[in-house]
Amino acid sequence: MKHQADDDSRGKRRIALIVTVVALAIAVCLAVTVWALSHRSAAHNASQQTSSQSAASNTANSSDSAAPSTSDSSKATSSQNDAQARADSIVGGMSLDDRAGQLVMAALQYGTDASSLQSVIEQQHVGNVILMGNWTSGVQGVASASNALQSYASQAGLPALLIATDQEGGMVQHLTGAGFATIPSAVEQGRMSVDQLRSSAASWAAPLKQSGVNVDLAPSVDTVTIDRASNAPIGALDRDFGLDAQGNAEHAVAFIEGMRDGGIGSAVKHYPGLGSVQGNTDFTADGITDTSTTSDSAQIQAFTTAIKQGKPAMVMMSLATYSQIDPNTPAAFSHKIVTDILRNGTPYDGVVISDSLSASAVGNVATDQLGVRLIEAGGDLACVNSPDYTQPIVDGIREKAATDADFAAQVTASAKRVIKLKIELGLI
Repeated sequence: MKHQADDDSRGKRRIALIVTVVALAIAVCLAVTVWALSHRSAAHNASQQTSSQSAASNTANSSDSAAPSTSDSSKATSSQNDAQARADSIVGGMSLDDRAGQLVMAALQYGTDASSLQSVIEQQHVGNVILMGNWTSGVQGVASASNALQSYASQAGLPALLIATDQEGGMVQHLTGAGFATIPSAVEQGRMSVDQLRSSAASWAAPLKQSGVNVDLAPSVDTVTIDRASNAPIGALDRDFGLDAQGNAEHAVAFIEGMRDGGIGSAVKHYPGLGSVQGNTDFTADGITDTSTTSDSAQIQAFTTAIKQGKPAMVMMSLATYSQIDPNTPAAFSHKIVTDILRNGTPYDGVVISDSLSASAVGNVATDQLGVRLIEAGGDLACVNSPDYTQPIVDGIREKAATDADFAAQVTASAKRVIKLKIELGLI
């Protein structure tokens, strides 16, 4: 009986051991399986995370490469700040009289030797020249005059001159002869695609650059709203692009960019537009009141678009009067138009130049007050086509600045804008 009991006891222990071993084996298998599944899931998640991070990184890189404008914008801002700092320094070293000289653009008529402006530049320190008349001497002839003019500024220790001309095309092209292409009228330019116009404008800029000109007083961004033949300053001469306000703006931007491609600055004109008047401000004071243009009209919006997108070197002010905006004051002398609408409304902080202040439209204003009134309105550069006007305008600005601290501050601010433009054009 005892042996039988011992055998039974040993049998039970074996069974228990076997059960324990089997249970342990099952537990180990289960643990291994759980661990494997967990590991695979973690690996999968990690892979997804890595893939997601990689995709995000690629997206970021793609975004960076697809949007260089942020970097370009930063560079442009830095360049602007550098130019402003240099301009501040240069103007800070000038006398008030010399600052005034930077705010006048004297005329050199074709057939008149450049030496006729030598004393105006060397002694009066006038800092800018416009080439007027029908120059048929070609690129070499214009370059000879430009080089002489720049030498006078250099000899006097002055910043380089802005040398400008009206090279719009069609009936308004002052520089012709060997090397200068015949430029089609603005209306014909308006029939081009914007890409064609930009390319063409770059080709028209090349001989200007070679001849020593650095600013083209074009394009006309005027939108004609009346019968073209009755619109003497623009429509009758095909000086506009012949399109609606938006189309004119788009073509103006292309022209500005093309000129810039060729190394030439541009001036959009005649702000806020000469497309709704009958008289030509150059020759008459009659029929030069615009009764329809308002501060938010499409005509002004065309300029706003051209300025914001094209970034011209200058904005030229009209000499017409706008009864819906400032009924008693020509645009070039209107604080509401120059400062409130153009400078603050656009906004625009660059050089504001007048249309010729020797024009009939402002013949009732004392010559020595022409530049003063432009600057008081917020303008910068008094452009004149008549040599007789240069000295009185310079004297008027200097005399006012000598006795009026607020006006003197405006003269200084304007001189800084002009010098900054010369830096941006690579003249300084």
